[in-house]
Amino acid sequence: MSQVKGLCVMDVDGTLILEEVIDLLGREAGCEEEIAQLTSQAMRGELDFESSLRKRVSFLEGLPISVFDKVFNSIHLSPNVQEFISILQKNGILVGLVSGGFTPIVERLAKSLDIAYFSANQLEVKSGFLTGKLVGQIISPQIKKETLEKWREKLKLPKERTIAIGDGANDLLMLKSAGLGIAFCAKEVLKQEIPNHVDKRDFLEILPLIEFLE
Repeated sequence: MSQVKGLCVMDVDGTLILEEVIDLLGREAGCEEEIAQLTSQAMRGELDFESSLRKRVSFLEGLPISVFDKVFNSIHLSPNVQEFISILQKNGILVGLVSGGFTPIVERLAKSLDIAYFSANQLEVKSGFLTGKLVGQIISPQIKKETLEKWREKLKLPKERTIAIGDGANDLLMLKSAGLGIAFCAKEVLKQEIPNHVDKRDFLEILPLIEFLE
């Protein structure tokens, strides 16, 4: 691979894609309203992210893992995000996804977009069904930030060569830790703290903000 010139880490739900996957899973479990309400409170910073995630995941107990095929086929990429990613990659900027969502969806998205780095939550599965529990490390706001820093160090990049893009309260620490943090179609709590925001859902609007793009 040619010289890596930068790193762009993106949130997934509500940023890379239009939907919140947990809400779509909730629809399949018949409790979309309860889950969607908890999701929007968490994204606005009104609830602790980890405890609200555990509560939302508990509603998913009993869903078959085949649900991920259905959900993956019903999500939509944000406008021009594929073009945005390919412009970055052509300019030597690696793209990573870090998500409070779930590996079965985030891994497929990463593969379909030719993205090398990704990190997301793992749902516990027994005999082909979700148990309503999470396993392993929770991708909390702190872990999102630490993941960006870990990838940056691995690539031996200075902070000013890093970009982070997100929309919810759980992205705040990651955006602050990047050289360029961008609040994309973001909740008010994020816009108050992050000076760079793009309020039109079009990823090409982000390009002029990246100074080291040739």
